[in-house]
Amino acid sequence: METLMHMHGGDLDSIEREYGIPKNEISDFSGNINPFGFPKKAAEKLAQNISIVCNYPDKNYIALKNSISLYTGAKPENIVVGNGSTELISTFIKSVCAKKTIIMGPAYSEYENAVKLAGSDFEYFELREDENFVPNIDRLISVLKDEVGLFIACNPNNPTGTAIAITDMRKLLTHCKKNNISVMIDETYIEFSNNLEEICSIPLVDEFDNIFVIRGTSKFFAAPGLRLGYGITSSAEFHKLLAENQDPWSVNILAAYAGELIFSDIDFIKETKHLISSERQKIYDELLTWKNIKVYKSSSNFLLAKLLTDKITAAEIFDQMVRKKMVIRDAASFTYLNEKYIRFCILSPEENNRLLSELKNIIE
Repeated sequence: METLMHMHGGDLDSIEREYGIPKNEISDFSGNINPFGFPKKAAEKLAQNISIVCNYPDKNYIALKNSISLYTGAKPENIVVGNGSTELISTFIKSVCAKKTIIMGPAYSEYENAVKLAGSDFEYFELREDENFVPNIDRLISVLKDEVGLFIACNPNNPTGTAIAITDMRKLLTHCKKNNISVMIDETYIEFSNNLEEICSIPLVDEFDNIFVIRGTSKFFAAPGLRLGYGITSSAEFHKLLAENQDPWSVNILAAYAGELIFSDIDFIKETKHLISSERQKIYDELLTWKNIKVYKSSSNFLLAKLLTDKITAAEIFDQMVRKKMVIRDAASFTYLNEKYIRFCILSPEENNRLLSELKNIIE
């Protein structure tokens, strides 16, 4: 059971096997996936054009890169695509081949796994609870020295939801450039933020050639099975190394076509941002009134909360919520967190209200 409590979010198959609850009856607050699901317009177009599987994808992915360019403002020549952001993360880390890596933590475990596979030594830079997990750039810069060759951060951070502001990112990149340190910024959750312009690193790509910004489609576009990710960098050396380390046609033709469609679905993008923004504020304001929990400001589609009571642990809350057919994340497996922390994402207003009601019964 302990392994189940600390699994990655969204593993409903394991829940179904352990608890005997059909996964289609479960509200998944652990996976951080857009509650609207995959864009309907794109789904219809894919169904109508399924015959494209008879063709090879464009090896250079020109149309897909142009679509990403219009969506992000990045230059097409600065864009690379991959079989999910995970492929780009591991490929980039192998390409940099840093002697030592600093990872901003708590963090997604795949960064550590990829760094280990690349043979790099690593340490975590701690986002501290007494600073409400807000990145302290001066403290961070003080550890980016000596043998460090790579810095990795998820921005906004998973699982805290806090983010590095663009002004601080520029300061960080300037320091790293002087010290020959590459920077990988994972913006998987940034599209859910309501302050994207204040925290997005893509505008800095033309100014700094030591940054690689990564995004995916699993969360915002609810397409984890599509396996489509993209990265943005102005470094010719990075592009050369990535090309040498990446398999050809790593993005299948359906994923490439879907990307061309979803990045231009303005209605879907606007509706998602509105729902997440309004529901995030509603949930945050409600949790502020509870005496046994502390909630942290988030720029993502999830909230991290700390239990202020000893009467129950995150694992016990996880178990009780599953029995109510709701799955939250016991955050104890994240570096620097413990059995006092839970994380849950934003779903439909009705599901969110039910979550709050059940959590209040358990915690308060």
